[in-house]
Amino acid sequence: MSRSSWGGRGGRPSLTGRTAFLPVTRGDMDARGWDALDFLFVSGDAYVDHPSFAAALICRLLEREGYRVGIAAQPDWRRDDDFLVMGRPRLGVLVGAGNLDSMLGKLTAAKKVRGTDAYSPGGRRGLRPDRATLVYCQCVRRLWGDIPLIIGGIEASLRRFAHYDYWSDALRRSILVDSQADLLVYGMGERPILEIAGALAAGVPIGAVRSVRGTCYAAGADELPETFLELPSWMEVAEDKRRFAEAYRLASLEQDPIWGKALVQRHEKKAVVQLPPASPLSEGEMDRVYDLPYARAWHPMYDAAGGVPALSEVKFSVTSHRGCFGSCAFCAIHAHQGRIIQARSHESILREVRILTTLPGFKGYIHDVGGPTANFRHPSCSCQVDRGACKGRECLFPTPCRNLDTSHADYLELLRKCRAVPGVKKVFVRSGLRYDYLLLDVQGGRAFLEELCAHHVSGQLKVAPEHASPAVLKRMRKGDIGQYRKFMALYAAVNERLGKRQYLVPYFMTSHPGSGLKESVELAEFAAELDFCPEQVQDFIPTPGSLATCMYYTGIDPFTREKIFVPRTEGERRDQRALLQHRMPRHRERVLEALKRAGRMDCVKNLLPGAERQGSRNLHGARGGGEPARREGRRRRSAHSRPPSGM
Repeated sequence: MSRSSWGGRGGRPSLTGRTAFLPVTRGDMDARGWDALDFLFVSGDAYVDHPSFAAALICRLLEREGYRVGIAAQPDWRRDDDFLVMGRPRLGVLVGAGNLDSMLGKLTAAKKVRGTDAYSPGGRRGLRPDRATLVYCQCVRRLWGDIPLIIGGIEASLRRFAHYDYWSDALRRSILVDSQADLLVYGMGERPILEIAGALAAGVPIGAVRSVRGTCYAAGADELPETFLELPSWMEVAEDKRRFAEAYRLASLEQDPIWGKALVQRHEKKAVVQLPPASPLSEGEMDRVYDLPYARAWHPMYDAAGGVPALSEVKFSVTSHRGCFGSCAFCAIHAHQGRIIQARSHESILREVRILTTLPGFKGYIHDVGGPTANFRHPSCSCQVDRGACKGRECLFPTPCRNLDTSHADYLELLRKCRAVPGVKKVFVRSGLRYDYLLLDVQGGRAFLEELCAHHVSGQLKVAPEHASPAVLKRMRKGDIGQYRKFMALYAAVNERLGKRQYLVPYFMTSHPGSGLKESVELAEFAAELDFCPEQVQDFIPTPGSLATCMYYTGIDPFTREKIFVPRTEGERRDQRALLQHRMPRHRERVLEALKRAGRMDCVKNLLPGAERQGSRNLHGARGGGEPARREGRRRRSAHSRPPSGM
């Protein structure tokens, strides 16, 4: 059995049909001549053999190292058969809830059950239990006792310390304690899982695996590391929100692979120990992860259900890098993937593009080449790789660092190469684009935008100013709205010069901490200035692990200790959604009431044209009545063909 680190080049699997996939049944094992698995991966998502799905990526990596791995995808937790079908694994069980936190995947911001589940066959709901990591671990412990049990993925990663759970409106203990797992892998798991697997294969007891970076373990008093930073305990944070805020602040400042310290948070019987983060992958290691022989399809067992909807979003897209140094307060990507960008080589990406051109259903269009933020293709500065990200300082907020590397040259060159691959008609960029970062590239930013508009925009470019109020943008850790105005003007000028009618589609968020009625009116005024009315509103959801969630729960900025207004009631949240969608007739009365309470009746004429005149025709006309969704969609597409008046 091979144990060479990281293996070699992969590509497309040479097998076909079920044999192109990892085993999911005893029959699949028999076809490979296996009598037992080394590892069983229990996943809350359907099995899609694609690098965008965590179970496939981790299992293919283990397979490349010679381990025998099977996947129990969305096992029925109410019966044992789905867990037992491939037998007890020799080395251990890996558990992940899926690509989303299981509660986020089930419930909306209003805590209503979502209509579909994109990570389940046919979009069917109910195939994953609530708090899937905990439930699956209970099943494993009941069936196999003290078998080595390792949890990971976004749900485990962001719940590794005491955390606020929005869906129960309560504080919860570390998921490591509640799951009774032996180890928790946080962040991106390639390095830790290979090190853990190597130790177990060598006969090291799971209780002795206590030095793997990027992991957490539950420790007795005699198992604590020699040096560590202690966080306020579970007992303290459960009693005092200020201590919770302090625990978040201390922990967030140590999430760096270069200088981060080990952290300890005591619970009732044991302490949760977080070892420092795993080191970022090198370019070569990133290439080897993404060059593995993925089938790039859902497992054939889902064909009758119509497949797995989530694959359609990524099937003809390419991940070029991971990590984000934007550090938006409402986002936990930087907490999970890290602030240091890890990028693949051009050669690896081009190999994947060539593979995509051979797949069934490919029509010449690459849907995306990007990452969490498309134009963050390299570390934010030359110091990060050796010294880590600056402690207590952000790269872009409140002002851009003077050492920031803003060059778009590498990304531009990559896009040129991708669109030159035979069989490729068009390469789109649909990942988020940081326009404020683009504007900082005084040497090549405009040239990049011109080429982006000429070759890589599909009629609309989606960007995320998120809000217009300075007070809210400060809490979000986003730049001022003047940057968006500047980008609008530049985008319009570039498209005019190119002779193209392409539009900006802005994303705005309501009900973020710091956003009261006054700030919501400011956002509504800006939307009216743009002549923009979104069909759907992104309502802030307090997911575990983010700065904004800490603010939501405590009402405190953990770094400044300032008190923050938090819109908590459904009425407050509805007011904010209605103000942003002020042109929709169904919101007329709520908008008027909100403006009265805010003392901003001066906005009525601007937000509700004609509302000051009885029997206003405008409120029932083409701008919002009759067929609001379709017409507002047309308004959204046309609203940003030019900058607002006065630009």
